[in-house]
Amino acid sequence: MIFSDYNKLNITFCGMMGSGKSLIGRKFAKIINYNFLDTDSLIEKKTGKSINQIFNDSGEIFFRELEENYIGKILLKKNYVFSLGGGVMNNFKLRNIIKKNSFNIYLQVETNLLSKRVESSKNRPLINNLNIKQKLNELMKERESFYKEADLTIKNDKKISDTINELKKKFNIYD
Repeated sequence: MIFSDYNKLNITFCGMMGSGKSLIGRKFAKIINYNFLDTDSLIEKKTGKSINQIFNDSGEIFFRELEENYIGKILLKKNYVFSLGGGVMNNFKLRNIIKKNSFNIYLQVETNLLSKRVESSKNRPLINNLNIKQKLNELMKERESFYKEADLTIKNDKKISDTINELKKKFNIYD
């Protein structure tokens, strides 16, 4: 296992909505032959509701409780790449589990680019019907210090292939 040097069970990708966690995570999992799991998709599957429905029906606090319950358990799996929801790193308990069991990679993207990436998205309850750039700036201020605790920070502001190549180079993965 290429991550045995780090003594970690799995890999997590953290960052803001629109940073590319799911896309990069899925591709990287294939390259290193790990399973892939998007934590927001897991919550949707477990509850039978979309993230928007959960926020609308029960609120953000309830959603964050679901995150803690479901994600706290799955992070103990081995040989997985997880795409974490944007707010997961705000949770102290989950942050500690991630630090202990995962090699955590922060996909860093500037707010202007994030807003362009998510402006037409209808399934992001924290930015629905709001000034997207302003809300992203608020969320970034709230979350960035936690993101920066990651084991590795990668700028994901170019092509997907550039980010994947940077990851491969970092971990000495050669095709």
